[in-house]
Amino acid sequence: MTEPTTTPLSGLRVLDLATLFAGPLAATMLGDFGAEVIKVEHPTKPDPSRGHGPSKDGVGLWWKLLGRNKRTITLDLSTPGGRATLLRLAATADVVIENFRPGTLEKWDLGWAELSAANPKLVLARVTAFGQFGPYAHRPGFGTLAEAMSGFAAITGEPDAPPTLPPFGLADSIAGLATAYAVMTALAARDRTGEGQVVDMAIIEPILTALGPQPLWYDQLGHVQPRTGNRSQNNAPRNTYRTVDGSWVAVSTSAQSIAERVMRLVGHPELIDEPWFATGADRARHSDVLDAAVGDWIAQRTRTEVLAAFEKAEAAVAPIQDVRDVMTDPQYQALDTITTVDDPELGPLRMQNVLFRLSATPGAIRWPGRPHGADTGTVLTELGLTEAELGTLRQEGAL
Repeated sequence: MTEPTTTPLSGLRVLDLATLFAGPLAATMLGDFGAEVIKVEHPTKPDPSRGHGPSKDGVGLWWKLLGRNKRTITLDLSTPGGRATLLRLAATADVVIENFRPGTLEKWDLGWAELSAANPKLVLARVTAFGQFGPYAHRPGFGTLAEAMSGFAAITGEPDAPPTLPPFGLADSIAGLATAYAVMTALAARDRTGEGQVVDMAIIEPILTALGPQPLWYDQLGHVQPRTGNRSQNNAPRNTYRTVDGSWVAVSTSAQSIAERVMRLVGHPELIDEPWFATGADRARHSDVLDAAVGDWIAQRTRTEVLAAFEKAEAAVAPIQDVRDVMTDPQYQALDTITTVDDPELGPLRMQNVLFRLSATPGAIRWPGRPHGADTGTVLTELGLTEAELGTLRQEGAL
């Protein structure tokens, strides 16, 4: 994609010191809308996401997505030269994103005291599993633990089956988006005060917001949400249903009018007159009856027929799609949600586009993830380091 002439975050410099996955994703979100993101990796231990998942010709594909719009340099922060160089970089930056265990940057004399002394306007985003303080702060942790601790796993799965973890980085992704929002909030505050601050992002927290009012329900009513599979306690019918040609569709009836349209469509208008049909919660308590009515009707028709009938009735339905369907879905195609990016290593790549559309200052994918350390010399030369200084850093093992 070509870079737009005006980007909302142009002029913003972000140092991405983080790995796996929330911190780097936040940096990606900022880079997508014009921020200059410099990815700082250890010289011999690069971000493990480069090796996660399938690769092509020895090149990790996940990194192409997570590392897009980032220049990549190597720096060993535990060495004197690496420390000094990072402080020089921090003096030119607006944001630093890191996800070391609490105390690690301080051990290297690169904590908030040193970073803010080098640049009082700096925003330091610290992304960890459990936050910077508390009894768990120094434990190692990943998004999986947040999915377990938050209550997500406890409510996911069938009632008589074990708690279920998501097969992807859900908590990390939510925390990454929340971190990008937190950074922008801190930068907005800096515009008024002239001073930077620390963002303390615990991965166990944003997923709780995504889970909705569970703590409130428990606090006020002692209500503990159980596992209900694909069903909801708040409305019905709400489930996945199999079509006659072996496909699956999902139906939702969060609005009363939609629920009534669905029952008329599937030939059971009499259920609308039942006293319990008037509210979503009461309908949910009769899910067996409603699922049978909807499921039997869908089971006699192909997926194409079901989708067409639901659309004509203005009822809410969607096909259960895997990635093959996503790549050819006409709505995603219209939105350019999966876009094509040219990559020097692998050629044209198809990946998710930027997260949202802005009418006047759109974001763009300028390039996919670059090789480990590809921009070290360029970035540090721009910073003012001489060839002699670069040579010294290399001898020290800092680069």
